[in-house]
Amino acid sequence: MSQGFAISIQVNALRYPTKQAQPVLQDLVMQLPAQQWTCLLGRSGCGKTSILRKLAGLLEDAEWRGDIQADGQGLSGNIAYMAQQDLLLPWLSVLDNVCIAERLQGRSLSQDTRAKALSLLQKVGLREHAERYPHALSGGMRQRVALARTLLQERPIVLMDEPFSALDAVTRHKLQSLSFDLLKGKTVLLVTHDPQEAVRLGHQIYVMEGTPASAHLLPDLHTDPPRQLDERSAELQTYILRRLGGEHG
Repeated sequence: MSQGFAISIQVNALRYPTKQAQPVLQDLVMQLPAQQWTCLLGRSGCGKTSILRKLAGLLEDAEWRGDIQADGQGLSGNIAYMAQQDLLLPWLSVLDNVCIAERLQGRSLSQDTRAKALSLLQKVGLREHAERYPHALSGGMRQRVALARTLLQERPIVLMDEPFSALDAVTRHKLQSLSFDLLKGKTVLLVTHDPQEAVRLGHQIYVMEGTPASAHLLPDLHTDPPRQLDERSAELQTYILRRLGGEHG
């Protein structure tokens, strides 16, 4: 699978047409190290998803002033996007949903792609469900299908917009661990509302603050992810919550 590369993001200002008076983002600088997980937290509406959409080339309804550098490479064709909703098509089987990119590009499903897709379904524990349809799957199973679909694209950069937030705690923990394992070597940007998730998975963590929002990089996290939920991680979660609440004391 393609290995991730570093990305540098600078946002001088981002405005939406309905909010001309004040930018949503201003003076924001972020560095996404190659082959690491960067977690991004912030209040609803602060612009987290706008950053993902810009990276994915989907930000068409806003005025953006800034710069994105990606180790001298273009982002187009190098990004996979995993959303909060699994976005499975109900009339397609699990296998066909994993291979949806082939269908969308008008290509027939090759034996090689089929074999890769089945191998990924094996890794996410759903090989025996390949011919079933999404309505027969639980929420956690559907997100595992979405993960397999993301992995099949073999893109070096993976953008994740709260993909585990709708799951119960046990399923969320299992899918976090599975994703961290299977996305090794990728450059991952995970947007989340959950400090515990960020502390567990992030090689680095940014907290978005202020109006307009900018990004604050948390201090040295001391250990590598995935982290145990111990006293140190609990202290870090409390620190994040205070920042999100504007209590910086």
